[in-house]
Amino acid sequence: MKLSVVIPAYNEEESITDTLRSLYKTLKKYNIPHEIFVTNDNSKDGTVRVLDELSIEIPTLVYQTNLGPNGFGYAVRYGLERFSGDCVAVFMADLSDDPEDLVKYYFKMLEGDYDCVFGSRWEKGGKVIDYPALKKVINRVANLIVRVVMGIKYNDTTNAFKLYKRETIDGIKPFLAPHFNLTIELPLKAIVRGYNYAVVPNSWTNRKYGESKLKIKEMGSRYFFILMYCFIEKFFSRGDYMKKSVAPKKEVSR
Repeated sequence: MKLSVVIPAYNEEESITDTLRSLYKTLKKYNIPHEIFVTNDNSKDGTVRVLDELSIEIPTLVYQTNLGPNGFGYAVRYGLERFSGDCVAVFMADLSDDPEDLVKYYFKMLEGDYDCVFGSRWEKGGKVIDYPALKKVINRVANLIVRVVMGIKYNDTTNAFKLYKRETIDGIKPFLAPHFNLTIELPLKAIVRGYNYAVVPNSWTNRKYGESKLKIKEMGSRYFFILMYCFIEKFFSRGDYMKKSVAPKKEVSR
C-alpha cells in the first residue's frame, strides 16, 4: 500500500530540511513505498529554494506551490486533492510529529484494514515535549468539548497527525475548513460517516525554529462552526453521507 505524506509548509525554510530528511530516512528504513507531497503555501522566505535542493537529494519528494487562497487548511486540502498514494497522512513541516509514529500508523492500518488511524498524545504511551502550558489547557478543554458534543471517546481530535485511506478521504469530501479547524473536520466526518479507526499513541515536540502558525484567538469560532456542522450531520442527516458498504459479488452460473 503506497503511503502519501502531505506536508503544508509556509515559511519553513529553517525546519523543512530536518523534517524531510528524517521522514525519508525513516520510511526508506522500513521499505514503505511512499511519496512526500509538500504544499508550499506561497511562502515568502527561502522555502522553495530549500525544496528545490532537497528534491535532488530525496527521490520521493514532490512539491507544488499553492498560490491561493492560502492558510493551513487550504494547504492541506491542496495536497489531499493531488496525492497519489493508497493512503495519506497529514504531517507537520516543523518536525513536531515523529516519523517513527507514522510507521506505527501505517502498519496498524495494514494490520487491521482500518479506514483511518488517529494519533493521541494523551493516551498511555503518548507524550508531549516542551508543550506550552496555556496551549495545553486550551487543547484539553477543546477536546473535552468535542467529546461531549459528539458523544465519542477519542480524546485528541485536534491532533492534525492522522492517516486515512484514499477511499476515506473521498468519502468525507467536500472539505469546508480553510484553517486549522480542518484538523477536526477530517476525523469527525470520518467518525460520523461510519469509517472505522484505530488509535495509536504518538509524541509531539515543540518546534525548534520559527513560530507557530496557529493563532488561538482567531480559531475559536472556526472550530465551533465545524463542530456544529459535524453535530448536525450526525444527528439530522438521516445517514445520507454514511460510508457505502461494498456489496458482495454474485456468482453467475454458466
